[in-house]
Amino acid sequence: MKIGFVQNNPLFGDIENNLAQVLGVLAEESADLFVLPELFTTGYQFINREEALELAETVPDGLTTQSLISLAKNINAVIVGGIVEREGDAIYNSALMVGPYGFIGKYQKAHLFDTEKQIFQPGTTPLAVFDIGCARVGMMICFDWRFPETARTLALKGADIIAHPANLVLKHCPDAMITRCLENGIFIATADRVGQEERIPGQRLKFMGQSQVVAPSGEVLYRASLDQEEVKVVELDIASARDKRLNPNNHLFADRREDLYRLN
Repeated sequence: MKIGFVQNNPLFGDIENNLAQVLGVLAEESADLFVLPELFTTGYQFINREEALELAETVPDGLTTQSLISLAKNINAVIVGGIVEREGDAIYNSALMVGPYGFIGKYQKAHLFDTEKQIFQPGTTPLAVFDIGCARVGMMICFDWRFPETARTLALKGADIIAHPANLVLKHCPDAMITRCLENGIFIATADRVGQEERIPGQRLKFMGQSQVVAPSGEVLYRASLDQEEVKVVELDIASARDKRLNPNNHLFADRREDLYRLN
C-alpha cells in the first residue's frame, strides 16, 4: 500500500484557508492513506480556552470532517487529521479518520502537553484500531509518543500502522518513533508542521518538521525537512508488520513476560 503525509505551516485561526490549502495539495496526490498534522486547520497556541472553543468543530458534521470526506471520495483514500473538537461545552484535541465511504472514527488525545491542560479536556475515547481494507490503522496524537503504552496498546489490538498527527517541539520524537516501531513491529507515520507561533508573549514555539514514515525494522523510509512545507508518499509492505517473529526462536509478542510486568 501507499501512505502519505502533509507537512504544513497553518495560519493561526484561518480554518477555511488552511483547509483549502491541504485539500488542494492532496487533490493532486495518490495514496491509500494520508496523515495530516495535529490541529492542521487552526494552528496550535491558543491564548485561552474560550478562543479554542470559538474555533472548535463538531465531529462528524463539522466543516473539516465533511470537507475531508468529500476529498476522500474524490481521491479514493483514507485521511487522518487533527482538529479542535467540540462535544457540548467540552473541547478536545482530536484526530479524525475518514474514507471514501464517509466517517470512520475519531480519537481524543489522551496525554496533554504543557499548556494544553488549560485548553482541552483529556480524551475519553479508547485506543481503537480501524480496518481500512489494506491495513489496520490506529491513531495517536503528538505527545502520546512519550508514553510507550499508547503504541503498545494499539499494536496489541492489531494495528499495522499508527497514524500520528503532531505539532512537535520536543527534539527526541523522530528518533523515539524508531524505538516504538521496533518495540511493536509496526509502521508509524508522523505528520508534523513547520513554522513558529508566539501568540503568548515570551512563549515562542518553534515546530520542528521532520514528518516521517518508519518501518517495523526501525528503518526511516522517509524523513522530511526541519522547516519546509512538504507532501510525501511512500510504499509499504504491510506483511512486514504482521510477522512478529524476530528469528526462529523469538516472537515479539509471544515472548512477553506478562507474569513479571505486574506492579503488585
